[in-house]
Amino acid sequence: MTVFVVVVAVVAVLALLVLVHRWLWVRLVRDTTRAGGAARRTGTVLAFALPLLAAAALTAGRAGAPFWLERLVAWPGFMWLAVLLYLTLAMLVAEPVRRLWLRRLGRTAQAPAPAPAQAPAQAVTGAGAAAPAPGGEPDGARPGDARPDAPATAPDGVSRRVFVARAVGGAAVAAAAATVGTGTYGVLRGPRVKRVQVPLARLPRAAHGFRIAVVSDVHLGPILGRAHTQRIVDTVNRTQPDLIAVVGDLVDGNVHDLGPAAEPLRMLRSRLGAYFVTGNHEYFSGARQWVDHVRELGLTPLENARRELPHFDLAGVNDVQGESEGQGPDFRAALGDRDRSRTAVLLAHQPVVIHDAVRHGVDLQLSGHTHGGQLWPGNYLAELANPTVAGLERYGDTQLYVSRGAGAWGPPVRVGAPSDITVVELASYQA
Repeated sequence: MTVFVVVVAVVAVLALLVLVHRWLWVRLVRDTTRAGGAARRTGTVLAFALPLLAAAALTAGRAGAPFWLERLVAWPGFMWLAVLLYLTLAMLVAEPVRRLWLRRLGRTAQAPAPAPAQAPAQAVTGAGAAAPAPGGEPDGARPGDARPDAPATAPDGVSRRVFVARAVGGAAVAAAAATVGTGTYGVLRGPRVKRVQVPLARLPRAAHGFRIAVVSDVHLGPILGRAHTQRIVDTVNRTQPDLIAVVGDLVDGNVHDLGPAAEPLRMLRSRLGAYFVTGNHEYFSGARQWVDHVRELGLTPLENARRELPHFDLAGVNDVQGESEGQGPDFRAALGDRDRSRTAVLLAHQPVVIHDAVRHGVDLQLSGHTHGGQLWPGNYLAELANPTVAGLERYGDTQLYVSRGAGAWGPPVRVGAPSDITVVELASYQA
């Protein structure tokens, strides 16, 4: 039954994508170009090639394609997905404008011309047939029909319908391109620092002001590489944190391909070191090899484990995706035998485990995974699957902070959900 539902869902999504591409081709290619012209042929080729590149970008890594091929299809394929989203939204807004504009032009063309003063209503030809009087309607024509002398073209010589299609389509393309371009710049520029203070009831006065740099969802892969890692490391180090927490989804690929991209992580600096927990994408990429590799880079993996730091406990659990490999989160192993009088800070990639954290007396859970929705209106979909999409919220005696992440999955684009590295400053009620 589950397989059948998945198949039906996949077929429905594919059918929807085919219909959307067909509609965009009609509005942006067929309606704006001359049949048989070079522009029409080019647009038609792109209408087939771009979705195929997007499919290749989504499946190349899982299919075991060479890394050079992944990189070749990633940029055009993933970028088209972002453009497709905002081009579709822009055209949905533009469609009623197009219809109203054409309707108004149609009414203008059909409006009868005023008859000249003292003009005879009808003249008789030599054969006795009725002929149209000057300014009148042709024989057999109905009032409201387009007049022969009405302009049939826009000022540049194209038909009114083509002129409107080009104007509306051009505005939609410009809006989509500006949105995607701005969102891409935001990702490639690197994450900005966000600072959040979190008061904790059991935190001792001596730990007041303790700073944790939270890094999530870097997503090193065929698009975001070593330069992106270096930007993140430089940004983290400038904050001079007491501790660094890398809370999953570091990579999209194996160590062989992405090891060089992760190399700058060796330069992370903090007073008490850097810690790492797995995200769901680590399990798509070979979690064991990455756990071993980040250890070589100087990070400390917390695999359902806990460290007793000065003044509080730091625990970490595996991502829930690890359950497919028998390596899922184990809260009892990470928190079961701890001293409940001490403050507990938990690193867990997905916010959905917050209820387990509440049951085990965690004071603060640090998570990522959601990207804040990444591409508006994706935040509304993220809200359906996560208790918190971004920011700080309280669940009973436990507080949950969710970072929007330092990178991007798929398209290197963020709209309405800027990337961040969050410096969480712990505050003691006793200070």
